Amino acid sequence: MKPGNQSSMSEFLLLGLPVPPEQQGMFFALFLGMYLTTVLGNLLIILLVSRLDSHLHTPMYFFLSHLALSDVFFTSVTVPKMLMNIQTQNLAISYPGCITQMYFYILFGCVDNLLLAVMAYDRYVAICHPLHYTTVMREGLCVSLVAGSWVLSSGSALLHTLLLAQLMRPGNQSSVSEFLLLGLPVPPEQQGMLFALFLGMYLTTVLGNLLIILLIRLDSRLHTPMYFFLSHLALSDVSFASVIVPKMLINIQTQEQSIPYAGCVTQMYFFIFFGCIDNLLLAVMAYDRYVAICHPLHYTTIMRDELCVFLLAGSWFLSCASALSHTLLLAQLSFCADNTIPHFFCDLAALLKLSCSDISLNEIFIFAVGGLVIILSFIGVLVSYGRIGAAILRFPSIKGICKALSTCGSHLSVVFLFYGTIMVLYFFPSSSNSNDKDIIASVMYTVVTPMLNPFIYSLRNKDMKGALGKLLRRETLFSK
Repeated sequence: MKPGNQSSMSEFLLLGLPVPPEQQGMFFALFLGMYLTTVLGNLLIILLVSRLDSHLHTPMYFFLSHLALSDVFFTSVTVPKMLMNIQTQNLAISYPGCITQMYFYILFGCVDNLLLAVMAYDRYVAICHPLHYTTVMREGLCVSLVAGSWVLSSGSALLHTLLLAQLMRPGNQSSVSEFLLLGLPVPPEQQGMLFALFLGMYLTTVLGNLLIILLIRLDSRLHTPMYFFLSHLALSDVSFASVIVPKMLINIQTQEQSIPYAGCVTQMYFFIFFGCIDNLLLAVMAYDRYVAICHPLHYTTIMRDELCVFLLAGSWFLSCASALSHTLLLAQLSFCADNTIPHFFCDLAALLKLSCSDISLNEIFIFAVGGLVIILSFIGVLVSYGRIGAAILRFPSIKGICKALSTCGSHLSVVFLFYGTIMVLYFFPSSSNSNDKDIIASVMYTVVTPMLNPFIYSLRNKDMKGALGKLLRRETLFSK
């Protein structure tokens, strides 16, 4: 959204390969064959590594399967469009299509680069330190290296996309280069107390959730699907709070309310991104509890490592796609005069109210994507716990009810806290002349909920309390 941009460009022309027209058919057949070979060959690698041969369940082949998946996506971003252009002679590509193609081209290109470096490190450890290979290349490190590759690639692609969107957005008449965040509706004399309160809550959020991740990594008894998802929920909570709270604290302390356009859109992107991950992970964890209670004998067979990684990767991918779609649609809007956001962060709904462009497409997308991510996730939670309740009532016993509550109590508490505040905010909106209730509800699910999650899972979960006691005893022993 570059100020003063007078561009009326809404599509581009891809000239394609420099080959004579009479050779177009031969090149179409050649590249179609190469594309099908790429897709089928890499999918065969993934199938062999993840499902058919247990001898391939090693770090090297784990990285290779992700490289194969990335290669399939990388070629699928460019080749189908190229084949379509060759066959139909239609060289046009729309602006959203062009910038989306560029985003995923950079994303999967960066993933390929980083995975090649990770695989080189894996080979170095295997050859130079063979006796320590299993200790160094443990499962947690492998998952962290792959997840880090995807996160860094997503950040790199988003940065390039946002910078390009400022240059080439069609018909942008905007003169707004920054926004003003009004912050929380409190008197000036209470700002110091508020700063100390939210700083304490943020530090508690970060330290508490990092402690959960540390306990799960250190205690082998917690290496189960339930705690695998919990560690990623904790990581998402830390990231979710870190997107909002530090900027809010800076604004409270310095009274500097401005935020540049690029910073505002970036904050909005990661707010949607980690918010979607929280939603999807809560649904995945509900499904895990359903399998554990209703199908205990088949739990290890159903919730195998491959399914857990697939559910986690799917949550990250869907969240990335949702955040990107909202960001790209927002980048096409103009902001002509008013740049004051009556909120403490760059909320999508607040930004849409400031736009002087037609926002009907953005609103449709909010309902469509919001329905897909939030409502379907909530329905998944309700269905899972509905089946759990039906299974308990079929053979009611005090022991069964207590076991179900001890297994699901922590997760249910987080679900009610998270979805309760979202429902207050979106299903019971405040009047147009007051948004104090919206701000309070936003504080609940952006600041309070991530802070309470560690307490809920540690105080209501005997396994977590046992792991914490083991860690404290170990620290006491080493300190003597």
